[in-house]
Amino acid sequence: MNVLGYQTTIRSKIEFNGIGVHSGESVSMTLLPAEANTGILFNVTCPRSGANRDIPATIASIGATDLCTVLGDPRSVFIATVEHLMAALRALNVDNVIIEVDSNEVPVLDGSSAEYVSAIEAVGLTSLAAPRCYIKVLKPVRVDMGASWGEFLPYDGTRYEVEIDFDSPTIGRQGFRSDLSADVFSRELSRARTFGFMKDVERLWAAGFALGSSLENSVVIGDDNRIINPEGLRYVDEFVRHKALDAVGDLALAGAPFLGCFRSYRGGHKLNSLVLKALLSDRDAFEFVGAPQSQPRVRPAELVAMNAPAYAAVLI
Repeated sequence: MNVLGYQTTIRSKIEFNGIGVHSGESVSMTLLPAEANTGILFNVTCPRSGANRDIPATIASIGATDLCTVLGDPRSVFIATVEHLMAALRALNVDNVIIEVDSNEVPVLDGSSAEYVSAIEAVGLTSLAAPRCYIKVLKPVRVDMGASWGEFLPYDGTRYEVEIDFDSPTIGRQGFRSDLSADVFSRELSRARTFGFMKDVERLWAAGFALGSSLENSVVIGDDNRIINPEGLRYVDEFVRHKALDAVGDLALAGAPFLGCFRSYRGGHKLNSLVLKALLSDRDAFEFVGAPQSQPRVRPAELVAMNAPAYAAVLI
């Protein structure tokens, strides 16, 4: 079967153990193979109440986008910091998987998607007897948010053009522009780590964030604008590459891969979600199609039987 034309799942279960970068709590997470049309589904058990809930990894489930992407109800059962895992799943063309988590946050591991990519590549994928659906961008859709903006443009393929601009001389203005494939993601984006400033640490701790952050899972910039991590950067422009990684993960919540170009300037989780919502709320801006050059076009309602059934109800 052609992996581009048909849905996939992982060949066998994958287990991860770590801590949440914001909660600082221990997390055990298991990825399980799933049938066609399941989509990406988090099965979350709240460590405090013991409540268990299935949370589809779709835009309809977004509960917060402050410092990470949160799915579910932040006052009840939720799963936070899903973007690094979602980026790996989308970039490696994993359409269906059930993710069992015993905490309210995905483990941060080394702060990138590298360990997720390695584990998925190690077990491999299985093609399923169901066609994959794509979201094809038909016209420009743009969202402005202060000095930041993001947009989708029609494009023959899947492309990301992400630019950041920080006052810090350590970061400055950086851009990442590339078509996206599993190989490009693995080589150029997957190892880029989350980052932050020492000057923000006490404020974040007081607000209940970054309690699990350390030099083992974050690039930290000191008060003297120097990188504190003794090993330095993994890429010269690791900062913008991580922002591009985040965008891949956030846009994976479309419920299906998109065909188009995503561009952003000074973006983040909130802007990514707003641009995705703007695209999907304009029925003239996109259409559902099969795999490029290998599958026939499909009607919008057919997404119910393709990639993400829970998501289709939001669109139709």
